[in-house]
Amino acid sequence: MKKRIGLLYGGKSAEHEVSLSTAQAVTQALNFEKYEVFPIYITHEGEWKKGAMLEGPVQSIEQLQLSEETSSPNDISGFLPSEQEESLEVIIPLLHGPNGEDGTVQGLLEVLNLPYVGNGVLASSAGMDKVVMKQLFEIAGLKQTPYVYFIRRDWAADSNYWVNKVESELQWPVFVKPANLGSSVGISRAENTEELMAAVEEALKFDRKIVVEQGVVAREIEIGVLGNDVPECSVAGEIKPLKAFYDYQAKYKDGNTAMIIPAELDAEVYQELVIAAKKAFKILDCSGLVRADFFVTAENDLLINEVNTMPGFTPYSMFPLLWENTGLPYPELIERLIELAVKRHEEKQLLQVKID
Repeated sequence: MKKRIGLLYGGKSAEHEVSLSTAQAVTQALNFEKYEVFPIYITHEGEWKKGAMLEGPVQSIEQLQLSEETSSPNDISGFLPSEQEESLEVIIPLLHGPNGEDGTVQGLLEVLNLPYVGNGVLASSAGMDKVVMKQLFEIAGLKQTPYVYFIRRDWAADSNYWVNKVESELQWPVFVKPANLGSSVGISRAENTEELMAAVEEALKFDRKIVVEQGVVAREIEIGVLGNDVPECSVAGEIKPLKAFYDYQAKYKDGNTAMIIPAELDAEVYQELVIAAKKAFKILDCSGLVRADFFVTAENDLLINEVNTMPGFTPYSMFPLLWENTGLPYPELIERLIELAVKRHEEKQLLQVKID
């Protein structure tokens, strides 16, 4: 009996196109002998479109942009099976950024009592908000770069105060980021006051909360984490951008970056990475998958940058490559994630919901 799974992708987010690329890649990896696969597309405007069962891997992104009659954003009928259909057994959310990776869709799936791949509501929302994530890392005792954060209203009220705060507490260069976005969207590098102010205005296009981080001269090292209550780590990989920083263009468009897997690290440093990655995984109460990103200095000091609770699965993506080099090929990785989702859901069903 084939397991019926739903691929949920697209989304009302600046990372919409990244999600489409991820969805296409996942269809290339799924075993259609084991699964009945149903596409569920959320447009940029938030409309839900449910397609017919896929017969095989999707060959182009255009095939994923379904043209069926839509549902309103407040009507989930386009998401659920009709009365004539059997229920979907697992949902694979392949949504990046706000309205998908931030706990919103995860909350919907929890209310519908549907098993789903990846992190739950808390981990997703905390992992999306870079400021909350950093504050939790502090509680876990994880070293990280200094930072300053503020919201749009504060910036508008007194931008000079925040510029002075950045200049007094941090050193150039700094990186300016929307707090609630990924894939390097809206991120800029600033080396002076003028560039800082321009970078903040750019970041404010994407979020009301901004984080400004101290730049650091270090290697960019990433590690994959997989599991529920007992996480496992992959080999480490190194990102070597061929430009000032690893931006959206380098990640998803031009491939203008080098990935070294496994990264050349001392065994002691790798073990420190594993310990830190698992700490980050647990302090956010993660489940399923996480990519943990670190800086490693020339003195082998380790600083955590962030975790990504829904790392991309595009051809340029680090997460599946890390696990492939650890001995878990992409198709098996997908199956492992589905198994973890089902196991977590089954455990939740054991909880008592009535008071005797």
